[in-house]
Amino acid sequence: MRVVCVTGMPGCGKEEVLAVAQALGFSIVRMGDVVREEALRRGLPISDAAVGGMAHAERQVHGLGIWAERTLPRISGDRVLVDGLRGRAELEIFRNSFGDDLSVVAVHASPRTRYERMLRRRRTDDAGSIEAFGARDLRELSWGLGDVIATADVMLVNEGTLEEFRRAARTALGRLHG
Repeated sequence: MRVVCVTGMPGCGKEEVLAVAQALGFSIVRMGDVVREEALRRGLPISDAAVGGMAHAERQVHGLGIWAERTLPRISGDRVLVDGLRGRAELEIFRNSFGDDLSVVAVHASPRTRYERMLRRRRTDDAGSIEAFGARDLRELSWGLGDVIATADVMLVNEGTLEEFRRAARTALGRLHG
């Protein structure tokens, strides 16, 4: 089994990497789905404050690796892409499970680019204001997201056209896993 974890700040373009990976035959596992399913199970609204707050509270109670632990049972197949790696504790859980068969791809885009994308995509759990956007960034960085981005095996910068980014993602995934 070969596993690629994708990480990056909200709105950076991780979904595009997932789309490319799926077209290349990767199975996709979204850590965010695990979080959202737990929020729904608890009857919470799917909003940034509710979902992000619940995810943060679970990390405080159960440790920073809780969402990786809850995601592990969903990972199966020859080539799997896991979306949503948020911190060093999660990375360590995946490294302990997959060893050298794990690679990390980080996606980077500037805060301005990411905020504009979030406004366009209008996902219910996106930050609704620039203040909420900044608070979400700080919350996710507090989980160690910056450390994971900084130590990724591959860094994809997503500031150009969509086709340029998709081409870079195809190249990176091909290099990592043929």
